Amino acid sequence: MAFTALTVSIPLFLPLTIGVVSGDTVAGEASHGTIRYLLVAPTGRLRFVLVKYVGTVAFALAATLLIVLVGAAIGALLFPIGPVTLLSGTQVGGWSYAGRALLLALYVAMSMLGLSAIGLFTSTLTNVPVGAMAATVVLAGASQVLDQLPQLDWLHPYLFSHQWLGFGDLLRDPISFDSFGANALLQLGYVVVFGALAYSRFATKDVLS
Repeated sequence: MAFTALTVSIPLFLPLTIGVVSGDTVAGEASHGTIRYLLVAPTGRLRFVLVKYVGTVAFALAATLLIVLVGAAIGALLFPIGPVTLLSGTQVGGWSYAGRALLLALYVAMSMLGLSAIGLFTSTLTNVPVGAMAATVVLAGASQVLDQLPQLDWLHPYLFSHQWLGFGDLLRDPISFDSFGANALLQLGYVVVFGALAYSRFATKDVLS
């Protein structure tokens, strides 16, 4: 059930919540007028951006773990507790599956790193949190739509959502970490690019006037 819960949540619900949280990081502070007070304290702009991003990542990990735990709990209520059959047909015990479920949560949380960086960047472009949230959520949906168009096969490997559903490899025997590594490199690229853009924009933004 943890696998099913993640599969259902990834296309819309999880990106929606990540988009809301990341879009509010900087724009929310600006709209409430609190950002200037935060920067008056001995807090550099780079540190401010990093802390906001780390907070979003922590939320993504907590949300993913919650989905896994709720999915596992519902599965235990609806189905007999016993050996779990993997996608490869092999059966494993409860503790082994718990370890794989944790890997699933880590994989999906990692998948949200790129979207979190994009949301942080859009949040630096406006003082209206709703605008940044909406832009981030729309980009998440657009990336998934583009990933389904066969005419854009050349673009698919570069879309931040391309590896979102690749966690099925973690439920095979033996475990394959190929998609895990490919996803990590993809998300890292988005974090570096949009993290740099977010800091560049925020470093030159007039927030103290």
